[in-house]
Amino acid sequence: MPELKKVNLTKAFAAFSETWSPRIGGDINDFQIKLVKLEGAFHWHHHDEEDELFLVVKGTLRMKLREENGGDIILGPGEYIIVPHGVEHCPTAEPTCEVLLLERNTTLNTGNVENERTIRQPARL
Repeated sequence: MPELKKVNLTKAFAAFSETWSPRIGGDINDFQIKLVKLEGAFHWHHHDEEDELFLVVKGTLRMKLREENGGDIILGPGEYIIVPHGVEHCPTAEPTCEVLLLERNTTLNTGNVENERTIRQPARL
């Protein structure tokens, strides 16, 4: 049986400083809880097969969405959004924020785009 432990999000976020570089906080079947610090804008992308949950822990997140998907949504601490697969989005921190992600373990952070921010194997906390 795996070790059972509680996780303090404040301490977990304090364990790293890099932005746009998700850390794996745990596994739930084929899903992972990832923690990420965001600063400024990411880039427009989508995920062909995976939905993503963004839960804001600290700061403000503007989820930029195309007008046909309802336009931008602003989230504060304790709020989340689920971005369905195929929906183009651009996460933007105003100015910085800490976000908990829940997504399949196959989800690439940059979705259908590969660039200098692509993280193929996120580090574990």
